Amino acid sequence: MREFYLYNTLSRKKELFEPLHAGMVGLYVCGPTVYGDAHLGHARPGITYDVLVRLLKHIGYKVRYVRNITDVGHLENDSDNGEDKIARKARLEQLEPMEVVQYYTLRYHEAMRMLNTLPPNIEPRASGHIIEQISLVKSILDKGFAYESNGSVYFDVEAYSKKYHYGQLSGRSLEDLQANTRVLEGQSDKRSQFDFALWKKAAPEHIMHWPSPWSEGFPGWHAECSAMSAKYLGESFDIHGGGMDLLFPHHECELAQNTASRGNGGVRYWMHNNMITINGQKMGKSLGNFITLEELFTGSHKILVQAYTPMTIRFFILQAHYRSTLDFSNEALQAAEKGLKRLILAGKDAAKLKVAEGSAPVEGLAALKEGIYSALCDDLNTPIAIAHLFDAVRIVNTAKEKQTSVTKEDKDTLMLLFDGIAGDVLGLIDEQASSGAGDVLTGIVEMILDVRKDAKTKKDFETSDKIRERLNSLGVQIKDTKEGTEWNLN
Repeated sequence: MREFYLYNTLSRKKELFEPLHAGMVGLYVCGPTVYGDAHLGHARPGITYDVLVRLLKHIGYKVRYVRNITDVGHLENDSDNGEDKIARKARLEQLEPMEVVQYYTLRYHEAMRMLNTLPPNIEPRASGHIIEQISLVKSILDKGFAYESNGSVYFDVEAYSKKYHYGQLSGRSLEDLQANTRVLEGQSDKRSQFDFALWKKAAPEHIMHWPSPWSEGFPGWHAECSAMSAKYLGESFDIHGGGMDLLFPHHECELAQNTASRGNGGVRYWMHNNMITINGQKMGKSLGNFITLEELFTGSHKILVQAYTPMTIRFFILQAHYRSTLDFSNEALQAAEKGLKRLILAGKDAAKLKVAEGSAPVEGLAALKEGIYSALCDDLNTPIAIAHLFDAVRIVNTAKEKQTSVTKEDKDTLMLLFDGIAGDVLGLIDEQASSGAGDVLTGIVEMILDVRKDAKTKKDFETSDKIRERLNSLGVQIKDTKEGTEWNLN
């Protein structure tokens, strides 16, 4: 089993990954709040943690991957006032809240399927774990780190900070929070404005509520992940992932809840993917640059010059390190589209390379393979791994152009790189072939090339050239070789 190094947000350094249980990894990832269509911002964590799961399995681990669905308690301003995001959507569309949840959960799953992400082993919903969240709140109250106020229960950040360090994950201090926190209307139940809700008493008009020892109400947003991760992975587990936007307050509050209720943070490695910007700006509806995945796949958003396939989006995201910001632009997507086509085509060509005894070994191929593994096992450095994969593309293209054979060992290594790494670990697949459309397209092109071959045999070069030009205008590039005609999509 290869050594794997992972950047830990808590320690702010790369650490050698050592799971709690030999051979088994517990991974919890914060999933979406399902009140709208999946967008470009959802694609990055979906793909990042998918590659993490794939790599861990590839190098020999078993993985229990838990990704939650937030369907209650996430208020509009990510704080303790405002309206529940799902309840608001239900009110506007005159639906039951769980209708909203089911509709957008199914659409989220379909978007993730199109991006070729593996489904989690367990996908719990917050609304299905109210009992566990009430139990968590009771435990924090019993330990003296929370207080009840008018039917709501709040986490006492100041009391917690006297024994533990609130802010250790995000690097914030309690003094900074006190200095920068303003009093908000409707939060007078709190002792301090930086305290956060563990349980909220429901207003009469609130349509999502449950009985509790304190009031008819609903859990605070942060409680769900502490409760559900402990239920499915234990009170201590390996990796907790999510977007950088969740670092504060969500994950900071979650870490505090864990520590207050059980005496330790419960998570060995905190992992955060960075954000996607669009032409240098943060993505937002008010800026007009908020793009759903459906709009990307259909090209229907006004800032798009074309549609982009799910695999193009996936390849684009993997070209940057998950902890780096990633700037979206049409130019970047078009470049990713071309690069992906080269990679997929080289994988097909590698499978066609001839093997012959006595062939000269490809110089540096073994080192290239190790370089790819080293990059992936160094905190998921996918851009370096992809750069090495394009070195393998050049090896294949050279062998193809010179019509040279390779050793069986070298061909096996090349197939490992294209099928095992690009395909199985990075999750990059030939969309046409996987959909079945590739078989139809192949049949049509091969039939047209038979007509062209017949024209050349009859010395009807005018027809032969017209076929070549027409195919080229449609994006089908053909090349005549001693062994026949080869073709690929531009």
